Amino acid sequence: MSTEYGADQIQILEGLEAVRKRPGMYIGSTSSRGLHHLVYEIVDNAIDEAMAGYCSEIKVTLNPDNSVSVTDNGRGIPVGINAKAGIPAVEVVFTILHAGGKFGGGGYKVSGGLHGVGASVVNALSDWLEVEVFKQGKIYKQRYERGKVMYKLEIAGPCDPSLTGTRVTFMPDASIFEETVFDFDVLKQRLREMAFLTRNVKIELTDEREGMEKSRTFHYEGGIKEFVTFLNRGKTPLYEEVIYCEGERDGILVEVAMQHNDSYNEGTYSFVNNITTPEGGTHLTGFRNAITKTFNDYARANKLLKDSDANLTGDDIREGLTAIVSIKIEEPQFEGQTKQKLGNSEARGAVESVVTEQLEVFLEQHPQVAKKIVDKSVLAQRAREAARKAREITRRKSALEGLALPGKLADCTDKDPSHCEIYIVEGDSAGGSAKEARSRATQAILPLRGKILNVEKARLDRIYGNAEIKAMITAFGTGIHEDFDISKLRYEKIIIMTDADVDGAHIATLLLTFLYRFMPELIRQGHVYLATPPLYKLEKNKKVWYAYSDEQLADILTEVGRDQNNKIQRYKGLGEMDAEQLWETTMDPKRRILKRVNMSGDDAASLDLTFTTLMGDQVEPRREFIEENAQRVRNLDI
Repeated sequence: MSTEYGADQIQILEGLEAVRKRPGMYIGSTSSRGLHHLVYEIVDNAIDEAMAGYCSEIKVTLNPDNSVSVTDNGRGIPVGINAKAGIPAVEVVFTILHAGGKFGGGGYKVSGGLHGVGASVVNALSDWLEVEVFKQGKIYKQRYERGKVMYKLEIAGPCDPSLTGTRVTFMPDASIFEETVFDFDVLKQRLREMAFLTRNVKIELTDEREGMEKSRTFHYEGGIKEFVTFLNRGKTPLYEEVIYCEGERDGILVEVAMQHNDSYNEGTYSFVNNITTPEGGTHLTGFRNAITKTFNDYARANKLLKDSDANLTGDDIREGLTAIVSIKIEEPQFEGQTKQKLGNSEARGAVESVVTEQLEVFLEQHPQVAKKIVDKSVLAQRAREAARKAREITRRKSALEGLALPGKLADCTDKDPSHCEIYIVEGDSAGGSAKEARSRATQAILPLRGKILNVEKARLDRIYGNAEIKAMITAFGTGIHEDFDISKLRYEKIIIMTDADVDGAHIATLLLTFLYRFMPELIRQGHVYLATPPLYKLEKNKKVWYAYSDEQLADILTEVGRDQNNKIQRYKGLGEMDAEQLWETTMDPKRRILKRVNMSGDDAASLDLTFTTLMGDQVEPRREFIEENAQRVRNLDI
């Protein structure tokens, strides 16, 4: 059947209809991530006012009806008639795409809202939105429903003549978003980050929803220096002072803060006009070039490296480094609508110049700090060399291909990775049941003995020397770190299957820590899952039910009746299930429950902090984390 393709088949989407038809193009997704992105778009506008020097306070309120209000004390969106559009400027901002004060009209020198779509996109994707502008002793108000103007801009009443600013209240459209309930903790992390990056602004987050009432305020006079201290709180800093570089080159404002700690992982986060750039870009390249050259030059000049020693690599110097690279640039060029990577070539030179110049001065003035950093880098260099040798041995063995797979791996027979999955199972007894239960064609089983190495506290050479980790690296086929190649992945799904108790959760966390630190792309691209074994087995009159939570067990008991014929078994471990039970509850693709492990670049700093807090050496931050999150725990075995 042929389909006509002529001039009449080209659709013209008027106004904000395009946004409603293809929301993912504008906010990334319609999942929880996209939902929270709406709040960030409105807050970004207030932050732009703060960066321009006109706003000192931003309040974000989760209202009882699950709408959100964002209030700032900036200048207030202009309410006069826009000559070109013939309607008030505030209406232009909320109803016309690519309109705003960020396109060289003198409204803002630098801005995070590159595309000018923020406010209008939020309006388009809301069931309703109300904007109130406080100016000249009056409150101006307008309401929109699904992007459409409900009435002309009106004066809703008087206000204190000294009061200026904007309040935007909106209700996300439930017909567009997969979920419409905002998560206080998700907003808290992003707003805290914004407050660190804009040192003079106070951001208040308040939850007024019934039973969820709470409030947090973020205000950091020290800016990104305090950000580094915050990120390092679960680690032991190598030296007390946070190294800080600030300057301007060719109209680009550069701010960098950094401090080494006793861990073996790098945590460098880059921002442009307060927008996170998870894929880095030219500003990050400039920073890395600067510290690699500066530390090598200093080490050579001060005889901390012998003439016969090889230069330190960037990886050596950045081991255990926490750093924030933040620039403000007038016309940022991002790669892609979602602003993941900066492309401006001039940013590299600006960052490299400022950091090199100021870091040289710092090292000359703080020789003890410089020596500590170089000593740590030299140890990292030696460990890297040992790890390289271990990798070469692994590569030589894997040249034999089939013989290289670990002996305890029960591999599947299908060789098409898209059909295959591997279960990482704790213990030999559970491994035995899993091997018996599996579908041999597509399901591989790799049993691990005990708890694997905590990679948060280990260097590369120790990691390569650990038998359990080596078995996983070889089985997956991708390599790790700089050798990682996802095209060589041997299984579409990597499924962590541990006991439903505290020990099982600890083992799963150790495995996730390893994957996050050395194969993050597996998580990012959705290949990592957690199996969900049942907590209970209920038997009555020769019928069997499985419950995966206390709530589900209660529902089943309500359905079948509570009497003495009920036999309830609480599973403590996978080994308590025979192969048939394990298959039908946890491994059968038609009946099992798998939880996919997700991560995004937007929350990299908070995710890094969580792993450090949970798996690092510092007890106090871990205790605080547990106290803060205890009420969210379910099914904890004591």
